[in-house]
Amino acid sequence: MNTPTGHYDFDEEAIGFGEPTTPEGVRPEGSPADRMSWSVRFGLALVAVGLLSLALQTAGTLASGTWGGLLSSFGLLALGGAWTFHAQLRGTTPGIKHDGTFFKSLLARGALGWIAGIVMTGLYILIYWFPAVLGDHGNSEPTGLVAVVDPLAQVMTGGAASRWFLYGVLYSLAIAVFGVRMLMKYRHNRYQMLRTGSVALFQLVFAWYLPNLLVKLQKPYVEFNGVWPLKQDYLWPSRVQDPNHGFLNAGGFGTFLLVFAIAGVIATPILTYFYGKRWYCSWVCGCGGLAETLGDPWRQLSSKSTRAWKLERLTIHSVLVLVVLTTGLLWYDYATTGSVWGSWSGKYREWYGFYIGAVFSGVVGVGFYPLLGSRVWCRFGCPQAAILGIFQRFFSRFRITTNGGQCMSCGNCSTYCEMGIDVRAYAQNSQNIVRASCVGCGVCSAVCPRGVLKLENGAFNDRFPGADEPLIALRDSFREPKIYGYTPWPAADQPTGSCAENPR
Repeated sequence: MNTPTGHYDFDEEAIGFGEPTTPEGVRPEGSPADRMSWSVRFGLALVAVGLLSLALQTAGTLASGTWGGLLSSFGLLALGGAWTFHAQLRGTTPGIKHDGTFFKSLLARGALGWIAGIVMTGLYILIYWFPAVLGDHGNSEPTGLVAVVDPLAQVMTGGAASRWFLYGVLYSLAIAVFGVRMLMKYRHNRYQMLRTGSVALFQLVFAWYLPNLLVKLQKPYVEFNGVWPLKQDYLWPSRVQDPNHGFLNAGGFGTFLLVFAIAGVIATPILTYFYGKRWYCSWVCGCGGLAETLGDPWRQLSSKSTRAWKLERLTIHSVLVLVVLTTGLLWYDYATTGSVWGSWSGKYREWYGFYIGAVFSGVVGVGFYPLLGSRVWCRFGCPQAAILGIFQRFFSRFRITTNGGQCMSCGNCSTYCEMGIDVRAYAQNSQNIVRASCVGCGVCSAVCPRGVLKLENGAFNDRFPGADEPLIALRDSFREPKIYGYTPWPAADQPTGSCAENPR
C-alpha cells in the first residue's frame, strides 16, 4: 500500500490496524452505554425526584418541615448523586480519564460552566445578604428552603433552622456526595482515597456535627477543623470575652476551647515542618475539602501564568497582613477600652468580615469554581494558607521529588494542578517542587503516567538551592522571588520568538 503516512486521507483502520479491542467484562469508556446505563439512569431519576420534591417544599407545599420532606428532597438528592457517580465510574478501568475535558461546556467555561458559576455565586449571595429569600426570617418560624432542614436542626441544635444551618447541610452534603466521586475516580491511588476520607470526616464530624452539638448544649460555637487566622475571630476579643458566647465566660469548657484555639496556632509550624501544609490544606480544612470534592471537575481551569503567580503572592500576603493588623487593633482597642481608636476598630472588623470573610472567601472563593478553578480562595486569599506556605517553602521537610529522565512532557501534572504550578517545568529540570502555594494534594502524581512525581518528607537542607540557610532564602525571596523549576536558556543557545520571551 503506497498511502503516505503524512497524507490527510490516511486511514489506519482501512490499512489494517483495526478497532481496538475491549477487555471482557469492561464497558468501552465514554460510550453511550457507559454514560447512560440503567444504573446511571436510576441515579439520575433519584436526583430528579429529589429536585422536584425540593421545589415543591420550597414553595410551601407537600411535606415541608417534616422528616418525610427532608428525606424525599435532600436525602434523595444525596443518594442519587452518590449513586450516579458510583455507577458512572465503577465499570471503567481505574486511573485518571480526562478525554474531552476541554471540550465540555460545563468544564471549560462554556455556557453550562457560566450557568453553574452564576447559580453557585447566586446561592452564596442569598445566604449572606438575602436570607429571607431562603426562608430565614430571624426569630420567626422558617419557611422555604430553610424550613426543609428544620426537622434536622431541631434534633441537632435544639432550635429552629437558620440560613447558616442550611449552609452547613449543603456544604457537608456536597463534600460527602462529591467525595464518592473522588473515591471512585482516584480509586487507583491510595493517597487520594485516604485524604478524601479525611476531609469528609473532618467536615461531617468536626466542622458540622460537634459545633451544632455545642449549640444544643448552649456552649460557644466552634468548628474544630478551623485555625486562626482562617477562623479569624477565634482569637478576637469579641469571641474570647463576649459576655454571652465568649470562651472565658463559658466555664471550664470555654477555657478548653480557648486553649484549643491557641494550640492550633502553636501546632501550625510544627506540623508544617514535618508534613508541609498538606496536613491542613488537603487533609483537615473545610475550604480545602470542598475544593477537592465539589471543585475537582474544574481544577484544570487554574491559571498557570507568571502574572497569576505574582498576583497570588500580592493578594494572599496582603490578606495575611490585614487579618494580623485587625487582630492587633481589636486587642489594643480592648486593652484601652476604646479610648484611643473609639469605634474605628469595630468598623475595621466589619470591613474585614464583609469583604474578606464573605465576598472573597465565599462568593468568589466558591462561586467562581466553574470559571477560575477550584482553589481561588486558597490560592489568592486564605491567610492560613499564607502562613503555612511560608513555613513550607523555607522551614519544612516536605517536597515533591521528580525523576526527569522518566518525564515524557505530557503536561498532565501542570494541567491538573489546582494551585497553578507549572509542575512539568520542575520535572523536566529534575528539580524538587518546593512552592509556598503547593497544598500537597498529590493529584499531579496521580495523573502522571510514568511515576515521575513523589510526595516525600526528606532531609531539611537539600530541598532547593540555599535550603541550608532558610532565613537568607526567605530574605532573598522578598528581593528577587524565584520559581525553582524554571531554568533560563544559556545566552549562546537563546531561541528566538515567543519561546525566548517565556521559556516555560
